[in-house]
Amino acid sequence: MSDDDQQAHQQEEVKSEDTQQTINIKVVSSTGEEVFFKIKRSTKLSKLQGAYASKVGKDVGSIRFLYDGSRINDDDTPSSLEMEDNDTIDVMVEQVGGAASHRP
Repeated sequence: MSDDDQQAHQQEEVKSEDTQQTINIKVVSSTGEEVFFKIKRSTKLSKLQGAYASKVGKDVGSIRFLYDGSRINDDDTPSSLEMEDNDTIDVMVEQVGGAASHRP
């Protein structure tokens, strides 16, 4: 194995170990309430979203989760978003409508 091949193989091993590693994530609501979760880097964040919604007594469809200002998709994982230990997810209440009023 050449040095390049060996280095690539070591990086693959580190990545597969990373997905099993757990990280702590803080979920913060717009009112400042904080809920902490410890999940694997490979866990879909939709699971965390459901757990958060149950914990605060809201429907998961009525709230939105943002990481670094971008909306989190159901199939995103901490690894896919390159999250680090103790990162924060923001929670916002979904707003419907909001069309600007038309004034003559």
